[in-house]
Amino acid sequence: MGEDQKKPSFSRQYLPAVHGMLARPLSSYYLLIASSGLLLLIGLTMVFSATSVKAYAEHGDAFGAIRNQAVFAALGLLGFWVCQRLPARTLRALGPWILGLAIALLALLDLLVLLESVGAVHTAKLGPFEARLLWLYIGPIGIQPSELAKLGVVLWGADIIARKGAALGHWRELAMPLFPLVGLLFVLVGYNDLGTMLVLLALIVGLLWAAGVRLRVFAALGVLGLSGVGLLIAAASRGAGSGEVGEQNYRLARLTSFLNPPEDCFQGACYQLLQGRSAIYEGGWFGVGLGKSALKWDWLPEADNDFIFAVVAEELGVVGCVVILALFSVLAYTGFRIARRVDDPFRRLAATGITTWLVAQAVINIGGVVGLLPITGLPLPFISAGGSALVVTLAAIGMLASFARAEPDAARALNARPPSRWVRLVWAPLPPLPPPRRPLAKQAPARAGGERRR
Repeated sequence: MGEDQKKPSFSRQYLPAVHGMLARPLSSYYLLIASSGLLLLIGLTMVFSATSVKAYAEHGDAFGAIRNQAVFAALGLLGFWVCQRLPARTLRALGPWILGLAIALLALLDLLVLLESVGAVHTAKLGPFEARLLWLYIGPIGIQPSELAKLGVVLWGADIIARKGAALGHWRELAMPLFPLVGLLFVLVGYNDLGTMLVLLALIVGLLWAAGVRLRVFAALGVLGLSGVGLLIAAASRGAGSGEVGEQNYRLARLTSFLNPPEDCFQGACYQLLQGRSAIYEGGWFGVGLGKSALKWDWLPEADNDFIFAVVAEELGVVGCVVILALFSVLAYTGFRIARRVDDPFRRLAATGITTWLVAQAVINIGGVVGLLPITGLPLPFISAGGSALVVTLAAIGMLASFARAEPDAARALNARPPSRWVRLVWAPLPPLPPPRRPLAKQAPARAGGERRR
């Protein structure tokens, strides 16, 4: 090879291969499965690392917490499998039932918390139902209704907006029934959980943006959202959520803690933020090693849940954090790619809503840990400990997987060379064939003088 011959650049050498892989019919499906699976595996590993010491100190069993998380992961994978097999019409039919169940459970949860806060009952318990802030226990089974509400809003909202179609340009079509029910849901969720209310607001914005609603609607939503946040902050001083009458407003403290200087961080959310920053500082570029975090030894509050990203930063360093951010970026790209490529309006809207929900929650959680955003108490999807969140998240990923298989090119490829019958029975049925492509219209003859402006 002569010296004057230049070596091909990185873009010319590798980008064609990347474009070729992305052009394959099932690339969205494989990207979704790979990114979600890796995030789930990292999450189980980090939950074990963050909980093993405390679990052994309190119960003599280092595997207690991870055993519970593994059970919920198995239930979530079952939900993934079921949702991947369900057709779009079944998901549309389930949406109102899931949302109605979520609203009923949220109303019961808020009622029990309210009765306890005003002194009507000694404990937030009524028969077999018991409320513990964000959790509603039905006997020994605990669920988080706000997580179920996210899934219900995605399915019900996508169905309603898809049915209205072009009529969404009129305010009265938005006013009924979308806005009143969403407003009720914001109140029921926000009474206990301001962070989840913000995620629901982002989810609704994503649905309306995908539907092509005018920008002035988003301005109105922004004003209403800020007003709702202000009212919920004020309600915390009257006992809403975990607040107490006459005590410091914990919601205001959490939303403003990231603005406080480090020397003032000695308690509450500000202390948690300072410890999270210390964990990130200790980790450096490559971390102190998996399982070797020091701040998880009861120095960092909620190390296995809201602030698990700080444990990741301490043990795996900047490199580990970049890997997680890259996987969430791939998940975001894949979700919006699915929404852009599917033909069915319901699938497009639901894919946008699910992706917006997961990405917004990850951004709010990570931004709060690193001190760029207020702390809202949201878990990090796939990574944080928590049963309801993991099960619902994996079920939503199953819906995205179903939508990815329904992309026109993917559906044609699967039907052209269908997998064996036992694979279709065990894994997923064949998606319906899309309508045939329309033939390209013949070009109009060129105008005189060689003009071809259109």
